Amino acid sequence: MVPGPEPPDRELVARAQQGDVEAFNILVLRYQDRIYNAVFRFCGNHEDASDVTQRAFINAYRKLSEFKGDAAFSTWMYRIAFNQSVSLRREGGHRRAVSIYGKDDDLVVEPEVNHNPTGRMETEESRRQVQRALLMLAAEDRRIIVLKDLEDRSYEEIAAILDVPKGTVRSRLHRARLELREKLKSFMGTPTQP
Repeated sequence: MVPGPEPPDRELVARAQQGDVEAFNILVLRYQDRIYNAVFRFCGNHEDASDVTQRAFINAYRKLSEFKGDAAFSTWMYRIAFNQSVSLRREGGHRRAVSIYGKDDDLVVEPEVNHNPTGRMETEESRRQVQRALLMLAAEDRRIIVLKDLEDRSYEEIAAILDVPKGTVRSRLHRARLELREKLKSFMGTPTQP
């Protein structure tokens, strides 16, 4: 028997709201990696990202009856996860930061750099500097950059996740990118004039 197409989120949510635990498990499997990656990029370490992701899905399951479908299920999950991230930071749960580019500093290496050890070292160092600069941003700015520039979410979805107008997303993103650029300048130094 060939399995059919996977049911849409809306159907799975409706089934889960009626007590179908397997339907919710499908939603978890569908979104856990995306939520974990976004939270990891926000928190900067694996332990916090795992804790937050787990808490977010537990909270979503407990509050599933409150989900009205005004936004996509994924948008609702991102909102819960980012709220959990902020709560964890308030609780002092921040742990040692690691790279946003891979588990335990296993960096993603672009093919054209892979053959050049010097180029690879420069790329890895640049990525570490971007991670450090990102973690220095205020939580609000870091969320915007993670959602738009790293998760490639639309302005509309970010507005729904953060519960702010789309224009606010655009202005905060602009401000956050400027601040990130300034932080990176301090790490990388300004280019010297010949």
